[in-house]
Amino acid sequence: MEPDRLERESVLRVGQVSAVTGRKIFISVDSDKNLSELFFDGDVLRNIAVGSYIDIRKGFLSLVGKVEGENAQGDDRKPSQLAYMNGQRVLSVALAGFLDRSGAFFGGTKELPLVGNEAFLLTKEKVHQIHNLVNSAGVGLDIAQSEYEGYDIALPVDGLINSHIAIFGNTGSGKSNTLAMIFQEFISKMRARNIAAFEQNCKILLFDFNNEYIRDNCLTAHKRVYGLTTRNDTGDKIPLGGSGINDIEILSILADATEKTQKPFFKRVLALQQRVTAGGDATEHFRNILRSQIKQILQMSDKLRVDLLMDYLRQLLPDVDGEGMPVEIAADLEWHNTMAEFRCRGVFLKSSPDHIPNTFVYSHVENWNFSGDTISDLIAFAYAQLIYDVLSNRAQNEHISPAINKLRSKQADIRKVFDPAGHGNIFTSNVVVIALGNVNLEMKKTIPLLIAKKIYEDHKRLGEGRSLNIIIDEAHNILSRESFRESESWKDYRLETFEEIIKEGRKFGVFVTISSQRPNDISQTITSQAHNYFIHRLINQKDLQSIASAVSYIDKITEESIPTLPTGTCIFSGIAGQMPLKLAIKPLDEQLQPKSTTARFSDIVPAT
Repeated sequence: MEPDRLERESVLRVGQVSAVTGRKIFISVDSDKNLSELFFDGDVLRNIAVGSYIDIRKGFLSLVGKVEGENAQGDDRKPSQLAYMNGQRVLSVALAGFLDRSGAFFGGTKELPLVGNEAFLLTKEKVHQIHNLVNSAGVGLDIAQSEYEGYDIALPVDGLINSHIAIFGNTGSGKSNTLAMIFQEFISKMRARNIAAFEQNCKILLFDFNNEYIRDNCLTAHKRVYGLTTRNDTGDKIPLGGSGINDIEILSILADATEKTQKPFFKRVLALQQRVTAGGDATEHFRNILRSQIKQILQMSDKLRVDLLMDYLRQLLPDVDGEGMPVEIAADLEWHNTMAEFRCRGVFLKSSPDHIPNTFVYSHVENWNFSGDTISDLIAFAYAQLIYDVLSNRAQNEHISPAINKLRSKQADIRKVFDPAGHGNIFTSNVVVIALGNVNLEMKKTIPLLIAKKIYEDHKRLGEGRSLNIIIDEAHNILSRESFRESESWKDYRLETFEEIIKEGRKFGVFVTISSQRPNDISQTITSQAHNYFIHRLINQKDLQSIASAVSYIDKITEESIPTLPTGTCIFSGIAGQMPLKLAIKPLDEQLQPKSTTARFSDIVPAT
């Protein structure tokens, strides 16, 4: 062996393997390697300690292990002395992977060391080999440093961005910076690589529940922000495209329609609307439908159903006459219990149906007109179809009317956030931020579901060669199983929709990124389907348990360090890396950061 190499080896040598028990390796440390730092080639190397990596030489193979603990074996002849002062340090090591002859690192256990194999500190070169996650032909995202050694680490675009990502951490732990840093760097690298292909083939949609990512340069300057609000009519409106609100999937989501009963009803509503509007005079066509229905209603003998259908007509017909005076459509009608039929001015209508056109309700149909508002007109068609269904015993009021009432209660909010017309494209830029900070709670649950389902279905029809990244910040807002503000069936539908996207989307080029401070609240199906995890500081025991069950390949010592991680530091684990890494995510420049910084009282109350 050359003298200089012999000298290098002697400096880097830590000790030798003293025991191999299953996958646990024990290394006896040389007595002259108990200092905290070593000098080597002009560099200061941190000596071996808990949490650092170690190189175990077995022939031509370098086995890489992570130190999980250490103890000291004292000299039995001097029991009064402290073991670490007069004994030998023993490291407990878990194998993380190995370096082959070419210097490539592979995670996992290929073989175990032998007792007597020498153990060495990792040189800077070998640390880079272990942390080199980007192959020679790949594109890397320079977003982090190794927390222990302080070396720059690039994460691969292929393996990270084309995967499902989960970012978890308590508020103030740095998860917003991590999310912004990942996609800021990705967008920048892709635009530099081929701006035309990136804008045409890659789409990114971010649901921003707290308006954190709306700054001009956050993520990218080349983005479209939809600043939605339900407080007034001044906010942006999302174009629904295609058939607009008359799309059965969009309509079902807005009305919280059940799959088996209410959704088929709305399909009949849209079919009725299509038949009426396809003709020459849609207004007169609809009036004739109402006249025909009124004739049937006024000849019925079932008082309960008659009252119900008259209530529907009150919802349909104007509540004022042609001169603007309030009216009651049944003012000239009276019910005769003995005959079980209506009577108008002394004439029984079932016995004399020719007199029905003389009733006020029949003549009042002439005052009905389309409102020109897409939602109001759709509700009118819904009531007309419901009258048809009740007359033909096809539907019951208690099964259908809740969906219509839900649509009516939401119509003001729908007008404020959606452009109901069937034109326009949400992706006027290939990067879109949906800002939901000023939207009420009900629409916060509805909008992401509606848009995610629509763009997912649209993207599946595009074919190969395109990607769609859906980012959900504060994902517990819409992916939680603990919501009590909605029916159980509707909550299941919402979760099943996102679960389908995250389970099946990869094969269509659709990738989901979720960020949350409460992983335990999120559906376990969704958290377990992520390919890559960035885990910042978490304190709650239930959150830690959900992480332990979802990310099974995090070792015990790494898992135990999660509650004490510094701000900006996270555990990265997943298919993009060979083993879990503790990373310090680089902070973004102030003008690029999301608006998630903690308020400082020294700024709120400046000194006089």
